Amino acid sequence: MSGTWQTPRRPSRSWLQVFFLGFLLFVLTVVVMALTSNSNLYPTVIVIGNFLIPVVFVAFLYDHQHITSLSPEQIAKSFCLGGVLGVLGASILEALLLPPQTSPDQELSFRSGLLIGLIEEGCKILAVIFLARKMRHDSPIDGLLLGAAVGMGFAALESTGYAFNAFIYSHGRFSASIVETILRGLIAPFGHGTWTAILSAVLFHESAPYRFRITIPVILVFAFVVVLHGAWDGLPHSLYFVVPPGFPISVATLIISILGIGALVVVYKHAEKERLPEQK
Repeated sequence: MSGTWQTPRRPSRSWLQVFFLGFLLFVLTVVVMALTSNSNLYPTVIVIGNFLIPVVFVAFLYDHQHITSLSPEQIAKSFCLGGVLGVLGASILEALLLPPQTSPDQELSFRSGLLIGLIEEGCKILAVIFLARKMRHDSPIDGLLLGAAVGMGFAALESTGYAFNAFIYSHGRFSASIVETILRGLIAPFGHGTWTAILSAVLFHESAPYRFRITIPVILVFAFVVVLHGAWDGLPHSLYFVVPPGFPISVATLIISILGIGALVVVYKHAEKERLPEQK
């Protein structure tokens, strides 16, 4: 993965096209499956639904900058390969280090949430490092996009698994999977992709062109995203408010989401300012 900087011409609203097309396909497949009772469409519904928002999130970030050296092909490869590597690594480590849950509805403790955050954020950033090993990695905007792609690939695969589990635990109710898919789609922009994008951007900022450096800022930001992740998974979510058409959103999740998105915006603006002088 390597490339030289250029100012590509690409439509700034192509992410909207991706969203509307994907949403239309999702609704169409759900309706056809309901009308025909064709269970063969179930995997199509779940894959489209759980990959839609992660793909749109990465497309949105890519479309709103014109200063990266990464190509769409590199982003797509990072989404797919990085997501799979992150999920595999996290699955192995969590099976070894986490105590088994007694029921699927068991809430995690904050300590377990932090351990999951440590494992999953560590696996995702290792996937970023692996994918970027043969490219220049001193541009924060490249790191941000690469991290967003890996994180959202992870999120899409994880959400697909949650939707399948909802189907199993509801004794074969398709509606349970669809509700789970919609809920996880709504929260997708505030989790994995955001956290890995923040950490990866800081890692690239602190690194030399062809040598990664783990500095104090990288360690501090890693701790920050681990705490956000741990709080997301491990804090009690007993206080809710309801958004139309009736989805409950916990106050804890809202606060963590604001912190994550706020940090991403700050890192993005800093990365943009750092790269813009190279155009002159």
